[in-house]
Amino acid sequence: MSGEQMTAEPRVDRSESFGEALLGTVLDRAHELPPHLIGPLVADVMERLGGSHPQVLLQDYGQMLLVPLPGLGLLRGDPQVIDDSAAGRCFLDAVPVEVPEDDGVRVHLPLLDGGDQVGVMAVTLDRVDDDDRRLLRRVSGLVADLLVTKHGYSDLFFRTRRDEPMSVAAEIQWSLLPPLAMIMPRVAVAGVLEPAYDVAGDSFDYALNGDVLHVAMIDAMGHGLGAATMATVAIGAYRHARRLGIGLTEIYAFMDDAVARQFGPEHFVTAQMMRLETTTGRMQWVNAGHPAPILVRDHRVTRRLVGPTTLPVGLGGAEPEVSELTLERKDRVLCYTDGLVEEHAVGGEQFGEEQLIDLVNGLERTCRGVRAVARALSHTLKRARGGRTTDDATLLLVEWRG
Repeated sequence: MSGEQMTAEPRVDRSESFGEALLGTVLDRAHELPPHLIGPLVADVMERLGGSHPQVLLQDYGQMLLVPLPGLGLLRGDPQVIDDSAAGRCFLDAVPVEVPEDDGVRVHLPLLDGGDQVGVMAVTLDRVDDDDRRLLRRVSGLVADLLVTKHGYSDLFFRTRRDEPMSVAAEIQWSLLPPLAMIMPRVAVAGVLEPAYDVAGDSFDYALNGDVLHVAMIDAMGHGLGAATMATVAIGAYRHARRLGIGLTEIYAFMDDAVARQFGPEHFVTAQMMRLETTTGRMQWVNAGHPAPILVRDHRVTRRLVGPTTLPVGLGGAEPEVSELTLERKDRVLCYTDGLVEEHAVGGEQFGEEQLIDLVNGLERTCRGVRAVARALSHTLKRARGGRTTDDATLLLVEWRG
């Protein structure tokens, strides 16, 4: 070695900071944490942060209430109305909401997983600074992941979210669904099913594979267990065909054959399958006896996407023609089942597509995200029908964000 003194690189400080210790409390226990202990874990972490009255709120299936999750150390309280509470504002807009109170500041944080809104976490602090906000945001992200990964191991979260008894057919339909919302940089999806506790026959599915979003919406004939079973076969066939990497016309043929073989020639499922290239906005779709989707551009309905159709799945229709459209940035496409427009409004007249378009235009003027607009549209339509839903009424809103 030369006479020059070699200077050692400064050693990186690997000691545990307060923030790392706080997050580590969640991470170190997450792997083997039983679902019913998520609540006590949240309470423990909030206490270390100096917080009080911690609460985890989950959305009910009807998307009207935020229901407290039970757990030692968690504040229970009454369910909170989404449209009339600080927690609801946090939930709908997916942003933190801080409310000054006599004993400090009540902080509400969205529990987000891939853009899907799991619920809301709330805690009261004496005061709130940017360090608190950063730590709370990161803790809420971990709590959301815990709720998503643990829900398959327990009935706790299902029971918490139920505001009324659910039919067996609806149990089947809900177990079939992907998350109700997905918000990604280039594309966003949000769907709603009504009646939430008695739906049977309507369903949708989506998958983001690389740069391509795949979407399907179906409506199985009939109601009850028979329709739910048919919908299960149709969605299962769609997923299987989609994962084979085949085109839209081949997917239709695969679904058609699966439903026909299982249920015979007098049963059918209307269907619509889409493919959206999220890098370019190029959208393709096939329609099998389903209502035409609606294009929303610049927050206003511009047209119905009417194109060639074929027979519903199960009836052996001709090979469907593929329709195509290049979307513009921020365009939204609304897919829906016929129950959304064929129900009779208050006064006896059928609700109809024109009223649907008027309501979409009104809600789009609010410039809210797809999840909030889809939920508001479904609930507004239900109120206009006098709260009655004699058939499934399902909608799915897709936004190309560019």
